[in-house]
Amino acid sequence: MYKILTLNNIAVEGLRHLPRERYEVASEMAHPDAILVRSANMHDMDIPDTVACVGRAGAGTNNIPCDDLAHRGIPVFNAPGANANAVKELAIAGLFLGARNVANAAEYVATLRETGEALKKAVEAGKKQFVGFELPGKTLGVIGLGAIGVEVANAALNLGMKVVGYDPAITVRNAWQLSSGVEQEETLDQLFRHADFVSCHVPLIDATRRMVDADRIALMNEGSVLINFARGGVVDDAAAMAALDSGKLHAYVTDFPTPELIAHPRAVALPHLGASTGEAEENCAIMVAENVKDYLENGNIRFSVNYPAARLPRLDAWRITVANANVPNMVGQISTCIAEAGLNIEDLLNKSIGDLAYTIVDVNADPSEDLLARLRSIDGVLALRNLGKPVT
Repeated sequence: MYKILTLNNIAVEGLRHLPRERYEVASEMAHPDAILVRSANMHDMDIPDTVACVGRAGAGTNNIPCDDLAHRGIPVFNAPGANANAVKELAIAGLFLGARNVANAAEYVATLRETGEALKKAVEAGKKQFVGFELPGKTLGVIGLGAIGVEVANAALNLGMKVVGYDPAITVRNAWQLSSGVEQEETLDQLFRHADFVSCHVPLIDATRRMVDADRIALMNEGSVLINFARGGVVDDAAAMAALDSGKLHAYVTDFPTPELIAHPRAVALPHLGASTGEAEENCAIMVAENVKDYLENGNIRFSVNYPAARLPRLDAWRITVANANVPNMVGQISTCIAEAGLNIEDLLNKSIGDLAYTIVDVNADPSEDLLARLRSIDGVLALRNLGKPVT
């Protein structure tokens, strides 16, 4: 029986992928095998030694100490793309919110107390201050061409916009999904120079913190719109508000409110609605539950943010998995220990990323506790699991 600790409410559709006959799921639990989380902050959490993996029912993992867990041999899974449609729809809404002054216009109407003909006159008199502009022919710059960025770019093309994108690390899979009409910029500065709109879709890491700053905003066309449904720290909010004051920006639409943004008349601050749909929550929960289940039962890694992807089909054999430092002769040492224990290797997979590696070994007999102890004692081994034979 695997024990799963949930730190937030996880969509029921996802939990249904963890069969009750093999999984115990609860919000309070000692000695869990895995943790499922959405937004709870795990940085100050005492994570038990029994935890083999962590699953984030969403894309961002800023609330999880991924590096620390990696060096404990614990992969962290997320659900990239599972909420892509939800965020895409809101980003496209952001284009209209910014271009047509929708939020301010709605707020103006909400203040009206007139009735009858007086109300009609007030509506007609007030609408002049909310004149906007249309999207066709305008240029949208999309920063980050992952699952969400690709969908935003393709949708904007269908609205008649010209679309340019920047992502030096775009994957082959996402490149195939990207419309041929999207032009890729070689530098971020070039993207800003061409843009009437900029939409951000990158994770918050050191390289992206305040990526959108005063210098880059200054490169944009006069009266442009900035949209951020990525992470709050990606945009320098003070620089954005200064650009709103000067008229360089017509509007700033963000999913990450601050007191200053809430008070600014040209900013539209939403309460982190990006992935807040029932469908997105279900998709994320299902995806991460399946990844956690496959790791616990089979040792396979898919969509981990701190370990390499590794998938080895199951044989009728006993499986050992090893998370280890990416150092020379690790596989050789593992193989030698197995051979000296009199076991035969039926199949083996070794994958690495940076200074970490992950090895899956299938052997022809049940490994003894002595063999497992010898493997754990190898210098550089971070975590070892004996998964036994596949469940039928």
